Amino acid sequence: MTKVLTAAEMRAIDARTIEAGIPDIVLMENAAHRVVEVLERHFAPLPDQRIVIFAGKGNNGGDGLAIARLLFSRFAPRALDVVLAAEAHPQITLLRASGFTAIHDTIPPHARLATLVIDALLGTGLTGPAREPYASLIHEINTGFPLARVVSVDLPSGMNADTGAAVGAVVRADYSVTFTAPKRAHLLGHGLGQITVSPIGTPTSLLDEFTLLRNEPMAWRHLLAPRPAEGHKGTFGHVLAIGGAAGKAGAVGMTGLAALRMGAGLVTVATSAPTLPTPELMTTPLEADWPLAGKHSVALGPGLGLDPRVPAFVRDCPLPMVVDADGLNSLAAVMPAAFAGPRVFTPHPGEMARLLGRPVGDRIADARSLAAATGAIVVLKGHRTVIATPDGRAAINPTGSPAMATAGSGDILTGLLAALLATAPPWEATLAAVYLHGLAGELAAAELTERCVIATDLLRYLPEAIRRCA
Repeated sequence: MTKVLTAAEMRAIDARTIEAGIPDIVLMENAAHRVVEVLERHFAPLPDQRIVIFAGKGNNGGDGLAIARLLFSRFAPRALDVVLAAEAHPQITLLRASGFTAIHDTIPPHARLATLVIDALLGTGLTGPAREPYASLIHEINTGFPLARVVSVDLPSGMNADTGAAVGAVVRADYSVTFTAPKRAHLLGHGLGQITVSPIGTPTSLLDEFTLLRNEPMAWRHLLAPRPAEGHKGTFGHVLAIGGAAGKAGAVGMTGLAALRMGAGLVTVATSAPTLPTPELMTTPLEADWPLAGKHSVALGPGLGLDPRVPAFVRDCPLPMVVDADGLNSLAAVMPAAFAGPRVFTPHPGEMARLLGRPVGDRIADARSLAAATGAIVVLKGHRTVIATPDGRAAINPTGSPAMATAGSGDILTGLLAALLATAPPWEATLAAVYLHGLAGELAAAELTERCVIATDLLRYLPEAIRRCA
């Protein structure tokens, strides 16, 4: 899967690349070529465009000046202007040597007719709000070019590269072109538009040591391979879903239904409800002992209520188990020191805060911390769900939609995950369940609108999500 870097990690990789013998100016030239390729792909014919490039003083500004030189020498756009935000970067010498002269300290009036704006003001080094003159230029990019599409170099100026946060003014980009690897902001932030990650010559081996990943189907699509012709319901796992105390049977019913839809051969639901929404689900009394014989995985928690049996059951059950909702709330005060089988915790931020004993801060660091402390895989749900393992690996999930902010969405994820845990390794099963859950949400929102999606709609779009990933 693709590595995801912090700004500091990217700077270290650039420095090691230069030490290895690839000069900084070569990396900058390669970056400029990659941006121009994106422009050719999306805005051809470039000679018909009216382009203005905003260039800052650092490497990001140098990229912008190199882009201007390439556009001027190769395409001769209808109009091409460069607005410098600060003192000249060394690339200005090369740009002037090419014969280009339309370099300005302020925005010329004719540039307001631009059809394409290149944002190369600020790169990944920004930690606080953009200061002047950058803040004013960011405002101009956002409001002063009514005909233009905006392409940001590396990431939109003003955005924090590690959090995606907008502390002050931030460019609203239609496209972002970054290099070597995505930064955290490319997955966590808003307003980046369509993102392209381009190689610029950095040795890929320099990325090997980093452990934050982007969740991608290539890592787990083999779980979706065609089933063997001789398979039967026992081949594909028997899930035990535990929950659905009085008045809350719908939650565990959705979990069981999701497990069936994800391909579990059998699902038994331990619940207090006399009936469940589909006849394919078997039931057992919630109040009795939770039966493990013949089962292959467990989903614990949806609609369960606080139950004193939970800590010992989570500790001693030998089967793979996903713990969600009230299962997690029951563990918040008494967390077992070890588990007899693989565990996946799927908290939303409120449940995560109870498990941590404090509010959630850095979502990636907190997910890793809880995973290390408990020995469980942690799925911290929310915008760009984070999946972390006890050994320090973590993945940011790129799929999902605000449409999924609806009652029962988490219960559906629990069922998908339990079905996959019945037959697949926990890390791969978790990555697959989270990705497919989010993609089903995107597909549902595209057809039903973000406002009208309900949790069970996700199961209608799960087959298409699977087809797109298999």
